[in-house]
Amino acid sequence: MPLVNFSNLNFDQIKISIRDYLRSNSNFTDYDFEGSNLSTIIDTLAYNTYIASYNANMLSNEVFIDSATLRENIVSLARNIGYVPTSRRSSTATISFEVDVSGTNITTVELQPGPVAVVSDTFGSSNFLFSTNKKTKVSVDSDGIARFQNLQIHEGNYIRQVFTVDPRTPNQKYILTNAGIDTTLIRVVVKPSETSTVEEVFNQSDSLFDVNSQSKVYFIQEVANERYELLFGDGVFGKKLNQENLGYVVVDYITCNGEGANNIEDFSFAGKVIDQSGNVITSGISIITTDESSGGGTSIESIDSIRKYSTQIYASRNRAVTAADYEAIIPQIYEGVD
Repeated sequence: MPLVNFSNLNFDQIKISIRDYLRSNSNFTDYDFEGSNLSTIIDTLAYNTYIASYNANMLSNEVFIDSATLRENIVSLARNIGYVPTSRRSSTATISFEVDVSGTNITTVELQPGPVAVVSDTFGSSNFLFSTNKKTKVSVDSDGIARFQNLQIHEGNYIRQVFTVDPRTPNQKYILTNAGIDTTLIRVVVKPSETSTVEEVFNQSDSLFDVNSQSKVYFIQEVANERYELLFGDGVFGKKLNQENLGYVVVDYITCNGEGANNIEDFSFAGKVIDQSGNVITSGISIITTDESSGGGTSIESIDSIRKYSTQIYASRNRAVTAADYEAIIPQIYEGVD
């Protein structure tokens, strides 16, 4: 009697199938399957079959976007139809502050990329750091004061990551090593050497329209553990790296806490400002005034949202005709809309 094919994952049913198979064998006619040592062997076989069946069932579920449960599998399936899930969004505030350099020969003051302000929540149990990802230079007025007005700062840690372009590696990967990145705040610069002042700014693109062989663009996709990979052109769509001695890729980005830093109003200065000679200014910095409290921070797109909108975006082909098309496209333009 051959072993019957079974479709359930019930341990007891698997055990009964193995026992019935052994009982049909004349060599085991007089065996007591409940009390003999053979019962332990049957239990082991049934357990092994049960685990193998469970793994096979879970594996088949992870192949389809409707039944997959692991985020990296859902993201991978969505990537196959051209969908990039929304990353975390950093909470953004607008502040103003002044630097008093009267009595000196300083003519310009420059705020450096990195931390700008720090704040504690109401109970003092959590600290939030607000940063900027670009330099901001202002001139000193006739009163000897440099005024930084309506400066946007973003919650999170400012990080710089440098990649060396290796022409001997045909499929070199540029993966950002940190999770929690706000992809809208990524800044990519390509230059011939790490210390060179000659640089080319590459901009993020989500489409191949109007992209030619000299377009300075990069594309982005989510990989495992909520990290992101940068994809550069191949010389047909987008400028290829290592052309014209483009040897170093410098990536500046901010890792954030999402919606946890919304609605903050009180800030203390924690930034770095320098004069036109590169000297750090440590005194004369006034108390920060908040022009607009922090807001706009959101969590990374959930797996349910990816499962829903990836297929709708693919079906709509970025057109807005039916109600379902609008339902899919509007959240891509206005994040957080319900």
